[in-house]
Amino acid sequence: MNSRIADIQSRMIALQTQQAAKTAQAQPTTVQGGGSGDDFAAKLQEAMSGTTNTAGTSARSFTLNSKGIPTELAAYGNGKIPANALEQVGSTRHKLWAPAAQGLNQMIADAKREGVTIGITDSYRPYEEQVDLARRKGLYSQGGLAAKPGTSEHGWGMATDLDLDSKAQAWMRKNADKYGFVENVPREPWHWAYKPKTA
Repeated sequence: MNSRIADIQSRMIALQTQQAAKTAQAQPTTVQGGGSGDDFAAKLQEAMSGTTNTAGTSARSFTLNSKGIPTELAAYGNGKIPANALEQVGSTRHKLWAPAAQGLNQMIADAKREGVTIGITDSYRPYEEQVDLARRKGLYSQGGLAAKPGTSEHGWGMATDLDLDSKAQAWMRKNADKYGFVENVPREPWHWAYKPKTA
């Protein structure tokens, strides 16, 4: 029951965020004292979604299980996250768990304003894709590049592989934690995982 409530809350926040962005794009804005329409959209999103952290992303907290996975995701299973719990990253074909996608979208936009380009090469992986990747690239525990199928952070929609030049990598290492992302796989500097705040 609690996971269903959390899922509904997550979807409501995602819908509110999308509506705020559409409203901000549809209405011309006048910003007093300088600024941009992006500032207005961020403030509107903040007002609609509740509290925010210093990066302007949702500061909502989650109940995590003993492995650090939000209970609302754990109920689905790794690699079995339904489409309604995922959200698109920008205008790409990539998707992540909605709170992770929102954090990544905000991070990419903020980096862009600072002249830094962050690309994305991989995101959520259904279980079948995890099996195929392990077959093609080998298991990480055996020197390969894939997690054991059913254990991948990608299978929770909480990890992304990014396309980063040296400037973007340095920016990420300085700022990613503000958006909930950490670099946690030593041999993969492109792999960034979303770590939600705990309730």
